[in-house]
Amino acid sequence: MSQTVLIAAFSGRALAQSARRAGYVPLVADAFGDMDTLAAASSVHVVKDAMALGFRAKSLLAALEALSAQAPTQPIGIVLGSGLEDKLRLVEILDQRYKLLGCSVDAMRACKDPQIFFPVLDELGIAHPETRVMPPDACAGWITKRIGGSGGRHIRDCAPTSRAKPRRYFQKRVAGERISVSAVVAADGIATSFSRQWTSPSHAQPFRYGGAVGIPEDATPAANAVLSAVEKLARAFELRGSVSFDFIVDGATASLLEINPRPGATFDICDDSDGTLFKAHIDASLGQPLDRRGGDLDGARAAAILHADRGDVMLGNYDWPEWSADRGAPGTRVPQGAPIATVFANADTPDAAVNLSRTRLAALESLLYESSKT
Repeated sequence: MSQTVLIAAFSGRALAQSARRAGYVPLVADAFGDMDTLAAASSVHVVKDAMALGFRAKSLLAALEALSAQAPTQPIGIVLGSGLEDKLRLVEILDQRYKLLGCSVDAMRACKDPQIFFPVLDELGIAHPETRVMPPDACAGWITKRIGGSGGRHIRDCAPTSRAKPRRYFQKRVAGERISVSAVVAADGIATSFSRQWTSPSHAQPFRYGGAVGIPEDATPAANAVLSAVEKLARAFELRGSVSFDFIVDGATASLLEINPRPGATFDICDDSDGTLFKAHIDASLGQPLDRRGGDLDGARAAAILHADRGDVMLGNYDWPEWSADRGAPGTRVPQGAPIATVFANADTPDAAVNLSRTRLAALESLLYESSKT
């Protein structure tokens, strides 16, 4: 019988689909409950207001208890996506009740506390932007980030009025290309995939995540420095399972911005039709060796987020394109600026995949907004 696994994330769709492809029975607690997640998961519980207010212990635990009660078999553990890095006390409770499949709470804390994380980078000789918990004397060229934030929505330009806060820190901006490494850290080694990311800025959220495209490792001049940093940090923080490392690369220099100690935003474009990435995450979390067989990832794959930047939209009963995902049910109201859906694009080269994804973003935006007027 297939093994059952719990998933908790702002959006559990990518994890649920990969889990299903890999032969698991996924049970999902997330903020959306979109049609794709409902189709992939055995059961879904929507945690209301999680996206706006963050996960709260009472509502998330109630959702997971309800899912566990419906499980066909005892869940083997829980996989966390985005939305919980700033709720480590809640993560501890989840680990005690369900068993974390992925990085430990201690590893998550070390990766997300700037007063622990960046001194370790200095000790290991890993480049990073200048970072501090107190505001700089001159704010030009600095940004402020929320500890445990995700998706770039929490990042702001530093302003003369910026003040030190317990949950925020300051980082100097550096020029270069945003490169992410999706890594599966196992007892017998590390498997990596490279991607190039971009932002989709809005007035309120100038550093909002826009999308990513898979790239060959040798397309990054600083690949050796990147891989060396990944290996050192995997050991230093005792990481395990699927983890993402975000860098700014300028020529041969790679500056590490952060580690997301959980499956990251590029999960879709790094996975294959067999759910190999999800299975590798589970196996690595349980101390099993990596399955090093190649998947079916031909060409370049891109994924981009469509945001409701033309205003609030009420979703209708569309004929959604087959290259779209995270599709909301008819009657779902998406507020201005919120994510509506994801589009995918496969092409021979990364640039072609990015261009195709942008064309599809425009086409989907037109479909949704023009249909909402009728």
